[in-house]
Amino acid sequence: MSGAGGLVLVTYGGYATEDPESGGALRDAGYELSWHPRESDRTPDQLAELVADAVAAIADADPFDASVLQRAPKLRVIARTGVGLDSIDLAAATNAGVAVTTTPNVNNETVADHALALILATVRRIVEQDASVRAGGWRMHGERGPRQLHRATVGIVGYGAIGRAVGRRLHGFGANVIAHDPLLSEADVPLVSLDELVAASDVVSIHSPLNDETRGMFSAPLIAAMKPGAILVNTGRGPIVDENALADALERGHLRAAGLDVFETEPPLGTRILAAPNVTVSPHHAGTSDVSNLEMSRVATACVLAILGGGSAPSLVNPEALAHVRR
Repeated sequence: MSGAGGLVLVTYGGYATEDPESGGALRDAGYELSWHPRESDRTPDQLAELVADAVAAIADADPFDASVLQRAPKLRVIARTGVGLDSIDLAAATNAGVAVTTTPNVNNETVADHALALILATVRRIVEQDASVRAGGWRMHGERGPRQLHRATVGIVGYGAIGRAVGRRLHGFGANVIAHDPLLSEADVPLVSLDELVAASDVVSIHSPLNDETRGMFSAPLIAAMKPGAILVNTGRGPIVDENALADALERGHLRAAGLDVFETEPPLGTRILAAPNVTVSPHHAGTSDVSNLEMSRVATACVLAILGGGSAPSLVNPEALAHVRR
């Protein structure tokens, strides 16, 4: 049975269930938490079963499509932790009277930290050196040896808040930073075409959102056009990159390495990319930290309570839904 206020489904694994401004605030308001953290990709049918009786969802990247919304008659708000909306059918949510909110500008610096960590790990070959030393080896030289980030050219694809935060960090290392972003006409770094960026960059770091224009953007032809020996880092969304094409480029030696926090299928069990050489991976964790988890929890909770209380929220992305939000 849910509390007097109803059931709130929580699929974000970093949600602060015991924080008085997060899980505690929901319980104090009479809501019951249904805890089902997303550990892998869910099907719409699996999500529909979890959200069927919920009045709100504090959500990770779960597939809130039209079929799920139809089977969640009590649902009034989806509070997405982070800013990615590629997993939510926003038009269907609006038509169904389901408000959708995000947690903007909360984990920009955390993602930037992680992107830089993957850049450094791949440039310096940290994971491979760790494995070598543990196996009884020692220094690696020549093509297997580390390189330097200082004076390298790093191309940032998607120069929004996260891309700019990565750029600030790279300037501290003395890297040459260029960027591609079709939404910008000027920036604090040179803006170039995507073709120019991949041809010039020693490291390419992806920070674009996933949409119809960016899905499959890093296709086999674009990866082939990258500078020989370059490194590709992706902390954006997995489907932006054709993983098979990336694996081909790594196996052929056209690319030196890759650092991936996101994948076409999550987790990427049994995929070629995990067997490819010179790949450093992490479990879609770039946006998480002790600080960002707590802040996202609090912002998402405040959004849920505001919408369920009959109000709005600063980070509401579909205000049209309020005209016929479910009561």
